[in-house]
Parts: sequence; C-alpha cells; structure tokens
Amino acid sequence: MAKKGKKLGITSKAKKKTAVARASIREGKGRVRINKKSLETIEPKYLRMFIAEPLAIAGDIAKKVDIEVSVKGGGFMAQAVSARSAIAKALVAYTKDKELEKRFRAYDRLLLVDDPRRKEPKKPLGRGARAKKQLSRR
Repeated sequence: MAKKGKKLGITSKAKKKTAVARASIREGKGRVRINKKSLETIEPKYLRMFIAEPLAIAGDIAKKVDIEVSVKGGGFMAQAVSARSAIAKALVAYTKDKELEKRFRAYDRLLLVDDPRRKEPKKPLGRGARAKKQLSRR
C-alpha cells in the first residue's frame, strides 16, 4: 500500500529466474534507489554500472525523474538484471517514447523483455535435472 499523500507514479515489473523487481517512477531530481539504497552506494562497481545502463541510454530523461526499485528473491546477479530491466521498462512507460524503446532494443533486448528461462525440474534416479547416479560395470 502507498503511504497517504505520496504519489506512486508509473510502476513496472521485471523478472530473471526467481528475482522479481518492481520499479516506480515519478517526476524528480534524478535519484535512483534500489531497496531503499542509493544507486551510488551499490558495490561492486560493475554491478552499479550494469544497473545504470538504461539511465545512460535515456540521457536527459533520467535526470528529470526519481526511480524507486524493490527487488526480492534470486541471487545478486539475477537481482541486478531484473532491476535494470524494471528501470528501462519504467522509463519507456513514463515517456511513451518509441525512439527510446528502439534504442533500448538495439542496445540489449533483455532491457525490455524478461528472460523466460527457468530451472529444469529434478528427475528420478538423479541428484538434479541431468546428473545421474554413476553406473558400476563390475
């Protein structure tokens, strides 16, 4: 639930494996927060740069909006991929700009389309989806 008097703006959702990111975008000063932490404080640096890619592609548009992202589930890399995708989807939904959407698609299609791959289910007689118990020939 949104707090009283706080405007939510436009929301978007993105998934990667079991990580789910929800982003809300509203007019502001260019602040980006992920799980209530500023984007500048995210470590390691390559993750910060990876998440900031849609902001760099958007350019001036990103400096006029505040983006709040909440991410749950999955590992750190899946969370980064889903957060990045949620930010890109939110920017496209907020601006309704077809040119921006084309730039995102040309750079990386996964910015706008969720990765459909999921974990394969475990099979009988094995430890996992493909691994099987070793056969003894003696």
